[in-house]
Amino acid sequence: MGALEAERAANDAATLETQSSPEDLGQPSPLRKIISVASIAAGVQFGWALQLSLLTPYVQLLGIPHKWSSYMWLCGPISGMLVQPIVGYHSDRCESRFGRRRPFIATGAVLVAVSVFLIGFAADMGHSFGDKLEDKVRTRAIIIFLTGFWVLDVANNTLQGPCRAFLADLAAGDAKKTRVANACFSFFMAVGNVLGYAAGSYTNLHKMFPFTMTKACDVYCANLKTCFFLSITLLLILTFSSLWYVKDKQWSPPHGEKEKTSSLFFFGEIFGAVRVMKRPMWMLLMVTVINWIAWFPFLLYDTDWMGREVYGGNSDGNEQAKKLYDQGVQAGALGLMFNSILLGFVSLGVESIGRKMGGAKRLWGCVNFILAIGLAMTVLVTKSADNHRKAAGALAGPSSGIKAGVFSLFTVLGIPLAITYSVPFALASIFSTNSGAGQGLSLGVLNIAICIPQMIVSFSSGPLDAHFGGGNLPSFVVGAIAAAISGVLALTVLPSPPADAPAMSGAMGFH
Repeated sequence: MGALEAERAANDAATLETQSSPEDLGQPSPLRKIISVASIAAGVQFGWALQLSLLTPYVQLLGIPHKWSSYMWLCGPISGMLVQPIVGYHSDRCESRFGRRRPFIATGAVLVAVSVFLIGFAADMGHSFGDKLEDKVRTRAIIIFLTGFWVLDVANNTLQGPCRAFLADLAAGDAKKTRVANACFSFFMAVGNVLGYAAGSYTNLHKMFPFTMTKACDVYCANLKTCFFLSITLLLILTFSSLWYVKDKQWSPPHGEKEKTSSLFFFGEIFGAVRVMKRPMWMLLMVTVINWIAWFPFLLYDTDWMGREVYGGNSDGNEQAKKLYDQGVQAGALGLMFNSILLGFVSLGVESIGRKMGGAKRLWGCVNFILAIGLAMTVLVTKSADNHRKAAGALAGPSSGIKAGVFSLFTVLGIPLAITYSVPFALASIFSTNSGAGQGLSLGVLNIAICIPQMIVSFSSGPLDAHFGGGNLPSFVVGAIAAAISGVLALTVLPSPPADAPAMSGAMGFH
């Protein structure tokens, strides 16, 4: 390497050391490479959709009571608050010859495969280690499942953070490429959701792999195994083909110096960002916390609500009650698929919708009232289903009219969910411009504001539902109230984005 090239490499590394800025990586990469890396989101979201739609009912089949099943979801926010910032910090400074991001993405994908094996075969492994089929609570299976579940959340956070950072590297600071990269990532998230919920709603998928059905694993369990087999196959193919096709530049400290890489240093930066945040960002965090208190009860327990309250089934009941419960869970997964389809279409039109609505904060505030109405409607649906069973019989299932209403409810909620996945993040980027913190740190703080509500919901929803009879409605009602409050706050106390916000945020700033 010539002296000029060596000096240029040293300057590039020095800039990365101090700023970790994507624009210093060179020219933006071709669109085909950005699409290739963004496609990994489809594999990740396939598995995440299966988690949301099928795992809460599955753990109850293993014997975890409904009021305790909420605690397992604590892994998500804990790993989101700890694992993702640590992984992101170290991936910025990784000196591997394979690049900064690719080692972490590959490790995350392999860990996902291991965790899925533990989850899918928990019942079989528990039976092999001594669980009896007649036991209502399969202790060994539960331990294996929870181990796999926590590994899965850690793996997802290990994979997703560096994947998003890799896209930023490929965009190299180009505003248009950055918007395209995020749009591609969101699009493939929607694709993964549709695939996951479609697979979860199909009751005979286990016939593809007859060996999945065993003495310890019934039809529902076998379907879950098959779904996870498909998701991990898709994830591994997309991940390793993308990592083979798209190269990642190796990073090294300038002039051979080693920078302190303590994870505590990263959290020091997070706390520093909190100290210098101005009022607009604090208001955004407050609205975000309340908004996700509204979302998480539905996102975590929607299919369980379908199986219990709408279809009148019971995962702990007799064979007929279990079958009815399974039908409700499958119908819930189908409803989530409709939700994801509308979510994908709305995501493509967020910018134009926001302009017509008069701005990002007004759009977010208005759709929160749609969320509040939708969650409140779950009470009407539940009472209607209960009255229908009293007239037609306990095992009759919901009428066609009730089913149509439920599917409409699931679908319509795709509108506020699409806005929730985009507007708060865009506002965080805009508000961080006038603060002493960078956009990356501000988005990290925003992620903490999303994790905290999940912890609140996980701790409180089980005891709350148990206190009111063991169903999901109490948490949904609390969610409806929180959605209405977040809508009011978004319209009143949340500042409007400044008119001179950077072009990079223009795709979602609506100015």
